[in-house]
Amino acid sequence: MQTDDTEGRGRAVTVEHLLDSAEHAYLRAEFSVVRPLLQRLQNTFGTPGDDNTGARYAVLRAAVAARVGNWPEAVRRCPDSDLHLAATGVVHGLAVSTLRRLGEEGGRHADFGTAALAIVLWAHLLDEDDPGNFRALLTQRRGAPVPDELWGDARRHLQGRITDLLHGLDVRAGRDVLAAWETAWAVERAELGVVSPDTGADGLVPLGDAGRYLLSDGRGAALLHAYTARHPDPATWTAGSPDHHACADVLAQALAGRGRAEVPAGRWSEALSDFSTAARLGHTLDSGDRAAVLRAAKSVGRGLTARDYSPVTRIQGLELAHALLPEDGSLAAGLTAELVRQGRKVFGDDPRQSRNRFARALVVSPGDRDARSGLDDHLRADLRRVLDGAPPQEKVRAEAVRDLLRRDADCAPARKWLRDRNAEWAVAAAHDGHMAAARSAARRVLEYGGGKGPYDEELVSGVLVGLLVDEARTSGAENTRAGRERRVGLLSTAVGIAGPTRDRVKEEFETAVLELAEHLEETASPSDVIELFLRDLLRTGRSARFDQTVKAAYLRRAQAREDEGDPGGARRDRACAQRIGGERPDQGMLFGPAPRLHRRPHPHPHPRRDRDLGEETLF
Repeated sequence: MQTDDTEGRGRAVTVEHLLDSAEHAYLRAEFSVVRPLLQRLQNTFGTPGDDNTGARYAVLRAAVAARVGNWPEAVRRCPDSDLHLAATGVVHGLAVSTLRRLGEEGGRHADFGTAALAIVLWAHLLDEDDPGNFRALLTQRRGAPVPDELWGDARRHLQGRITDLLHGLDVRAGRDVLAAWETAWAVERAELGVVSPDTGADGLVPLGDAGRYLLSDGRGAALLHAYTARHPDPATWTAGSPDHHACADVLAQALAGRGRAEVPAGRWSEALSDFSTAARLGHTLDSGDRAAVLRAAKSVGRGLTARDYSPVTRIQGLELAHALLPEDGSLAAGLTAELVRQGRKVFGDDPRQSRNRFARALVVSPGDRDARSGLDDHLRADLRRVLDGAPPQEKVRAEAVRDLLRRDADCAPARKWLRDRNAEWAVAAAHDGHMAAARSAARRVLEYGGGKGPYDEELVSGVLVGLLVDEARTSGAENTRAGRERRVGLLSTAVGIAGPTRDRVKEEFETAVLELAEHLEETASPSDVIELFLRDLLRTGRSARFDQTVKAAYLRRAQAREDEGDPGGARRDRACAQRIGGERPDQGMLFGPAPRLHRRPHPHPHPRRDRDLGEETLF
């Protein structure tokens, strides 16, 4: 691309010609000439693209912007690559300006962009391969070649000066080694990453690049210190976490290295913790790591004296070691033995912890007899508490008791508990109408009670009836409507099952119905008594007391309806009352009406409640 010279001399003007002229003017410090040349280039040819002229143009524009203090423009313009295409003198001039800017007033005006620019430019100029031919520039300015030893010393001295400046700025700003500009300077010189002001809050280089440099420089401890300050809970460090993915590999290597160093120092727990975190971050233990883990596991929690022994520390350490080397049988055996030992030690003082120790030992070593024995002892103790009427330490489960009985067939508490539980299940199932389940539970009652099978149906029915009657008597002892209702329901079920004992059970059932009716008469409304009667649990004529109670309920409700202005309802209730007991002979009972049991005065007696209902009596 070219154009005629505007001065009319006929010489072709190209982008390269204008760039050459601008670079020469900059190097001669003719800064007033540089900007017009660059403006003419842009007006004539446009902004150079990504070709070779692009880097030269960008560096010049950045250098001019830096000269007038427009550092945001300088940072934006200057590329981070292809610097070897630009004039070395321009790159050097811009690099010197950035250092001065960073050093102004103790770095008060320093920012990430300027620091990134200084690091990239000086890393390019002081590169050992000298891609920009900086040494040639110095030779030209000195007028004599630079000796090798002088060149090397000068490079190291200048690198040290820049390092000191960046370190001082880091200290003032409180940046850790992962975000330090000094670290970014070392990373850029080592070509481990790319410095950019847009990397983010972590620093001028990506976190992973900074970590790799620190690890390769033997500063793994500094890396871990800084990372732990940012993320205080190493338990959350996992390779799959977005927060730790970028640094997972270098963190794992640093942790493994620290773990190996802690073992000779006797920091067993710390070493195992570091190896565990490293494994969680994706580290695979090599032979040296495995040996360190085994050595730490052997001594963790143990001191030189018995007083220094810490069972909690030892168990935690062995757990970590076992998780790292699950295939190692010695670790599993050691952990199991320690868990059982501590389970026995706190058996009476802390039953929950004791159970947990035994249960964990069984997970580590399935089938371990000592661990199983410990859990069985806890279960036996709980069974004895339940049978004595006390609450257990842990909820007793039927399957666990059956397992115990399979291991110890002579365990009387287990048999008694299972018999009682099956008795409860049999009653509940029968009461709900699930007869097959009820009979099955009744058979188990016989079995756990010491009976010898097989059991015929008559025997099973007899057991089931007996359980229902016993439960009914317990429910009937409660002087509540619910208790008496339950008693009637249980005995009704028993009547349906009873064989040869049917008459005796039916008699008890009828008594329960009668007592429920009298309870309702005392505590509820006449309608509740009538509703019980309409359930047809006890037919009229079977019990004079029941008939009398129902008849009285009809008459009381008739009187109440009459008082409320419902003569039709009153007539119907009196007609029903008249029919109650109509099948009985007209003559009175020989010794008068039977006395009512447990009658208490009605809390709200009706004025006509105790009137003569017409029953004939001899006395």
